[in-house]
Amino acid sequence: MNTPFLKNALVLGLLSAIGPFAIDMYLPALPSIGQTLGVSMSAVQASLMAFFISLGIGQIIYGPISDMVGRKPPLYFGLALFAVCSVGCAIAPDIETLIVLRFLQGLGASAGMVIPRAVVRDLHTGNDAARLMSLLMLVFSVSPILAPLSGSLLIELWGWRSVFWAVTVAAVLALILMATSQPETRPPEQRVDSSVRSALSGYVFLLRDPHFHGLVFIGAFGISSFFAYLANSSFILIDHYGLTPRQYSIAFAANAASFIGVSQFTGRLSARFGLVPVVKVAVAAYALVMTALLVVNLMGIERLDVMLVMLFIGFGFLGLVIPTTTVLALEEHGTIAGTASALMGTLQFVTGAAVMAVTGLFVDGTARPMVAGIAVCALLAWFISWLTLRSARMRGAQM
Repeated sequence: MNTPFLKNALVLGLLSAIGPFAIDMYLPALPSIGQTLGVSMSAVQASLMAFFISLGIGQIIYGPISDMVGRKPPLYFGLALFAVCSVGCAIAPDIETLIVLRFLQGLGASAGMVIPRAVVRDLHTGNDAARLMSLLMLVFSVSPILAPLSGSLLIELWGWRSVFWAVTVAAVLALILMATSQPETRPPEQRVDSSVRSALSGYVFLLRDPHFHGLVFIGAFGISSFFAYLANSSFILIDHYGLTPRQYSIAFAANAASFIGVSQFTGRLSARFGLVPVVKVAVAAYALVMTALLVVNLMGIERLDVMLVMLFIGFGFLGLVIPTTTVLALEEHGTIAGTASALMGTLQFVTGAAVMAVTGLFVDGTARPMVAGIAVCALLAWFISWLTLRSARMRGAQM
């Protein structure tokens, strides 16, 4: 594997990790934020949901802009906005201020979510793109594996506000890394036909493409199932099962490691069997495992070890679904890769926020609403894959 390939994976992965870093470090702090600010669990979850919503909305703006002006300028702006709002979150006096700043912080972080995917498409297609996407996710894994652990340690030492000072430092480091190590992949000659009008036309074209949004929503419901886990797991594992924030972080990191570890087989499996067969098998296996977890829970078996093991297995299969569906969705849209990546990210994160909101309505202190939300999302992802991947248009991707 050549050095530029690895360097691109490192830089793009770290840029992509900034937004999730601000989520994953934050999770162990949710109960203590509620206690410190004197608000309910649902109010604290609203600050997380605000971040998710803006993380989705912002992508639909940054994507076309990156097609028009290049990939780097919007990344500079987004990371700077993220850093400023992170400082604001660190000194927020009440939950209302925190929610507003988290929304603005998400708008900044969304640049790092959408643009690296477009850069991957600028550089590669097919199996090479799948390989780079999976490597990007390997670097990206520093967030869900290390962020909860580091977040819980910071909270124990200096309180939840220290989490936001830490992500401010991370944003500044990302700015420096991007300025010194990431070249522009959208040269001026490729921007000639990019404009607001072409972006709107691109969105209309993509929305009329059933294969594109079919692939997007396979990933959307897959990601949403993980978001349901993100939003509820700290309360369930800490308050219901009695884990400490550090023990919770270890449990969370194990599931993230499964997701990321299995994703590293994406390139090899896709080269041998084809992208489409990998998606079909992985999403079916994911739905099967998560449905089994729901059945076990409905039978009254609420053992923590059983739930964690089944989540570990299920999220491993999900690690094959996300990079492959991302590559397939962008494969035919290289000329509007930023716009396509933006629409994909927006639809996926808005779907995730909706799933978080719905599962939040059924919170009862047990794991059942979370498990049910994960299972329903997994089944919807499987059903959409069955509808989308049987078409003749996808046969070329199987080679």
